[in-house]
Amino acid sequence: MTEPFPGAVLDLLDAAGDRVVFEHLGRKVTGAALLADVRRVTHGLRRRGVRPGDGVALLLGVSPEAFAAVVAAHTVGARVVGVRPGLTEPQRAHLLTDVTHRIIDGPGTPPPGTVLHLTDLLAAPDDGVRPRVTARPEDVARLIHTSGSTGLPKACAQTYAAMTAAWALRPDAWPPAVRELAARLDRFLVFGTLASQVMMEYGLLTLAAGGTLVTADPPAFPDAFVRHRATASVITVARLTKLVAAQRESPVDLGSLRALMVSGSPPGPARLREAAEVLGPVVFHGYGQTETGMISMATPADEPGSLGVPPVELEVRDPEGRPVPSGTDGELYVRTPSQSRGYWREPGLTAEVFTPGGWVRTRDLGHLDGAGRLWLTGRARDVVIVNANVYYTGPVERLLGTHPAVAEAYVTAVPDDSTGEAVHAFVVPAAGRVPVLAELRALVTDRLGEACAPARLTLIDEVPLTPAGKPDKRRLTAGS
Repeated sequence: MTEPFPGAVLDLLDAAGDRVVFEHLGRKVTGAALLADVRRVTHGLRRRGVRPGDGVALLLGVSPEAFAAVVAAHTVGARVVGVRPGLTEPQRAHLLTDVTHRIIDGPGTPPPGTVLHLTDLLAAPDDGVRPRVTARPEDVARLIHTSGSTGLPKACAQTYAAMTAAWALRPDAWPPAVRELAARLDRFLVFGTLASQVMMEYGLLTLAAGGTLVTADPPAFPDAFVRHRATASVITVARLTKLVAAQRESPVDLGSLRALMVSGSPPGPARLREAAEVLGPVVFHGYGQTETGMISMATPADEPGSLGVPPVELEVRDPEGRPVPSGTDGELYVRTPSQSRGYWREPGLTAEVFTPGGWVRTRDLGHLDGAGRLWLTGRARDVVIVNANVYYTGPVERLLGTHPAVAEAYVTAVPDDSTGEAVHAFVVPAAGRVPVLAELRALVTDRLGEACAPARLTLIDEVPLTPAGKPDKRRLTAGS
């Protein structure tokens, strides 16, 4: 029987031995040293009473010690919650619900609850014995939170069985696009937080491919690529645009760069062609969701706009849920080995998205062409993707509608060079009032966070309607 996750990670670190697997602030950390840190933190957690199924929140950066803490929390079989930066206090408090322990690695006011300092956990004795993985396959391994645009983030519950089945740590299961990417991950640039599902999974893929994780925080592109001789990293569309512009204006030597994995909102064909012209054949575009993990991946050789051939089960269905012929647009339904089993303590939402037969509604529209390649054409859900995070427009509209100068509010996505997309608010003013963008931004920032705040405001007399009598946002956007 296959040992549950993170058994494969322990095996990788053990096999690495004296090979450097992590570089951080000038330090070179070998597989053996990182595995020793995992052992210490694992022993430290068990001595403090952390058991399988317990909730453990991680408020950590991207150091090798933070990585060891993630692996250790899974080794004991905890329900791990990564707390990313930039959350409002209500959102942060929501993530810490049902969590008995919090692991922190920096200064600041500790969150309430049982706080475990990473430095204290690392002080536990190391007996040199491979830690026993006590994770149980059907237990929830981690709660991966959505962006929180409903005011409080939804948590996708992924089991240990699903994490064990994920493709990153199983080279024999790598589809062709992932295998090509893995060959380019000699030095993978890590930044931000390991609470990022994308950052952590590409980090695990790097280890499985025999590469090294290299930290750069904050990631100043293109300088970080040059300074750290990075061969690969994750990038948003906005950062890709800035990198291409910087290379056109004042080029630097990016000869080491072999792979940029675009995450978040999809890059347009023109932008992909420009990136290839300036940077070379280095851009990979992964398509996936918090609920499902990776669904498909385009390599630099794929036609711009295509997402490659999905290596997972995928069906394109009409609004009644019936499969449609190849080449016909419809909503995408998928089944992936590592998908979540639902939303944590949200049975109603779970039933909407996680459908009978194990199919997950992506709420994205697209089609498969004759060669089996996937093309996205729109969204069945109404969202804005800011810095690779998905934000639903409904909560923003409802909040804007509470402002005394607003009679009606409608929100759409608008392209933004800094964030990929931003919020565009179309507002019908209240009688005798004139809404002010700064006031609306302050209202939304306070309640939902800055990413949801409108970057653009258009005043309208009335909203155009579809034949069914619903707001026609396409006409709104077309007229702006």
